[in-house]
Amino acid sequence: MNTTTVLLIIVALALVFLVAVYNRFVVLKARIEEAFSGIDVQLKRRTDLIPNLVSTVKGYAKHEKSVFENVTKARSGLMKAKSIDEKASANNMLTDALKTLFAVAENYPVLKASENFKDLQRQLEDTEDKIAYSRQFYNSNVLEFNTKVKSFPSNIIANMFKFVFQPYFETPESEKANVKVDFSA
Repeated sequence: MNTTTVLLIIVALALVFLVAVYNRFVVLKARIEEAFSGIDVQLKRRTDLIPNLVSTVKGYAKHEKSVFENVTKARSGLMKAKSIDEKASANNMLTDALKTLFAVAENYPVLKASENFKDLQRQLEDTEDKIAYSRQFYNSNVLEFNTKVKSFPSNIIANMFKFVFQPYFETPESEKANVKVDFSA
């Protein structure tokens, strides 16, 4: 084998490596986008449930106007959010507003016994579980991508093609505390 052949083999192997790593970044980026879309779908479902929940509670708690306004503002903020950080922040605001709404509902035993209210609670709880799963799936994909961006030798290709760290969908410290909500009579 002559030097030219060896150089061609080395260049060919380097190109194959480059293409393979680049394509892996593309796949990982697409998975992150798909995972974020999953979060988006669940957040949309959640925002769709909110008006029904608010109108159900409103019928019983007419004088709690500020609670309903806060829930409506938080819901609107989540619907308008575009970036991951904006959606995470808006989601946290909506979670806080919903906690207040459920605290108000605690003061109305007839409301708590309402089948419509119970059904909305179950649907919202199911949606919250799906949001948690979607966030976990998203963050798993981000972890894999970010690890590849940071690891040698794929970090060289990441820098060449401007693949950068992706943000995690994080829960703020205030949300990590255990919260006891009791809907039983």
